[in-house]
Amino acid sequence: MAKLSRKERIELQRKESLEFWRKKDAELLERRKEAYNVGGQKQVDRLAKQGKKNPRELLQMLIDPGTDFFELGLDCGYNIGYPEQPHIPGGGLITGVGKIHGKDCMIFINESRMSAGTYFPITLKKHMRAQRIANELRLPCVYVADSGGIFLPLQAGCFADEGMFGSMFYNMCNMSARGIKQYTLSTGGNTAGGAYIVYLACESIMIDKLAFAFLAGPPMVKSAIGEDVSHEDLGGAYVHTKHSGGCDHFVRNQEEGIARLRELISFDPPQGFYTQRRESKPPKFGIDELMMSMPADTYQPINVKDFIKCIVDDSYFSEYKENYGPGRGDSVICGKAFIDGIPVGIVASNKNGTIFTQAAQKASEFIIRCGNDGTALLFIQGAPGYMVGKAEEWAGIGKYGSDMVRAVSCAKVPKIQLVIGPDHGAANYGMCGRAFRPNFIFQTMRARTTVMAGHTAAFILETLRRVNAKKAGETINEEEMAEFRKKMIERYDGEGHPYFTGARNFHDGIITHAEIRPTLARALELCWRVPLRHSDWGNVKF
Repeated sequence: MAKLSRKERIELQRKESLEFWRKKDAELLERRKEAYNVGGQKQVDRLAKQGKKNPRELLQMLIDPGTDFFELGLDCGYNIGYPEQPHIPGGGLITGVGKIHGKDCMIFINESRMSAGTYFPITLKKHMRAQRIANELRLPCVYVADSGGIFLPLQAGCFADEGMFGSMFYNMCNMSARGIKQYTLSTGGNTAGGAYIVYLACESIMIDKLAFAFLAGPPMVKSAIGEDVSHEDLGGAYVHTKHSGGCDHFVRNQEEGIARLRELISFDPPQGFYTQRRESKPPKFGIDELMMSMPADTYQPINVKDFIKCIVDDSYFSEYKENYGPGRGDSVICGKAFIDGIPVGIVASNKNGTIFTQAAQKASEFIIRCGNDGTALLFIQGAPGYMVGKAEEWAGIGKYGSDMVRAVSCAKVPKIQLVIGPDHGAANYGMCGRAFRPNFIFQTMRARTTVMAGHTAAFILETLRRVNAKKAGETINEEEMAEFRKKMIERYDGEGHPYFTGARNFHDGIITHAEIRPTLARALELCWRVPLRHSDWGNVKF
C-alpha cells in the first residue's frame, strides 16, 4: 500500500473527525429525548387523568409562537447516583429563557412527571443557577409550580443550609426588591415551604380544583389539631383568591392560567439592549468545516483559528498581538470579532493548549482592555494547564498566570466560557471556569473538566504507590500496577466527561457543533439586557 503524503494524512484525519463528531452530536441529541419525555406515555396519561398537560406542552403554550426556548441545565441529573433515585433525567425541573410578548423571561417549570415534581439536591442546584442568571441579567422570573416539595429520603441534602430549599424564596424576595418581577402560576400542590412560591410572587395565579397551597396538608392538620378538611377547603384557589388574599388571580384550567400569565407580562415595560449591534453576517465556513477542525482525541493539538472562523460573522477575526512570543505566545489566541452582529473579545486556547508565560501576559492585557472598553469576553477553553518547569517559573508563569486569574475576576463585562478540549487545573481558572462567574458556560462533547488529565493523575498516583510500597518493603506486582493505572485513567477521564459534569450542573449545557454559534449569539444577547458595569481593577500588580 502506498504511503500517504502529509497532505493526504491531514485530509484523512479531517474526514475521520467529521464522521466522529457527527456520531457524537447525534448521540447527544438522542440522549436529550429522555429529559424531554420523562416517564414516557405513562406519565402523560397520568397527568391527563388529572386534567393536566405535561410540562413541555405548558412551556410551548407560554412562550411566543415561533420562538425558541433557550434551555439551561438540560443535562442535569442523568445517572446522578443518589441511592434513593440514581437517575433523574433533566434534574426534575425545566429552566431556561423564553420570550413572552417579546420579553426575555427566566422560566421555571416543575417536572411533575418525575416524582411529582419534588426537589432533589440537583433540582435545587439547577433552580438556584437559573435564579442567579435571572438576577444578574434582570430577567423576570416565571414559575409554573406543581411540586410535592422536598424529596424526603434526601432531605438532608435539601433542607436548612444555604443554597437549599429556603434559598429559592430568599432569592425571590431579593429579586422582587430589586424590581425583577416574580410571577407564579400554580397548577398543582404547593405545601409547607413550597406554598411561598405562590405567596411571594409579585402576582400569582391559581387554578380551580387543581392548585392548592397550605402550610400543612389535610393529613398533618388532622394529626396536629384533629380537624377534618379537604384540600380544596384548606387551600384551594377560591380560598386564596377570595378569602386569604394569598393569591391574586383565579382561573378555571391550565389554558386560562397560561393566558392570564401572558397577559400580566404584556404590561411589563420593554427591555433594553445595552451595546451596539451591527448587521449579522454568516460565517464563510460551515458546520462540517467546524467539525473537521476538531480532532477526535481531546489532547491532540488544534489550530483554534480554524474553529473561530466557523463561528464568527463573515469569518473575520481581528487578532491582538499576533506575532508576540513565537511558539509560546500563540498558545493563547486573542482578538475581536462579531457574533450575530454583537462585538466580542475572544480568548482562545491554541495548539495543545498549554499556557506559556508570554501567552498569559498577552491574555491578561487583552482581558483588561476588553474590561476597560466594555467588550464582552468569550473564553474558548482547551488548555490542560499552565506550563511548568524551571524556565517558566523563572520567566514568571506563576505571576502572569495569576494576572490572568485577577483580570478574569475583576473584568465586569459579560463573560461566556465555551469548553472545546482539555479543561484542567489552574487553566480552568485563568480561562474563566465556573468559580469565576461567567454569565454562561457551555461544553461540547470534546470537553474534559478535571483537576488534571487522566494519564497525569494516573502517573502521579502510581508513583506514590510505588514509593509507599518501596518504603514498606513490598514487592511491586506490575500486572496489578498496570490495572491500577488503567482504572485511574478511566476514572479521571470519566469524571471529566461532559455527561458527568453536566449531570452535576457544572455547566449550563452540552451543545452540538451546529448549536455553537446560535447558542453563543443568544447568550451574548441576554448578557446585554443589563447596562455595563465598570470594571474595578483594585490594588493589582500588573
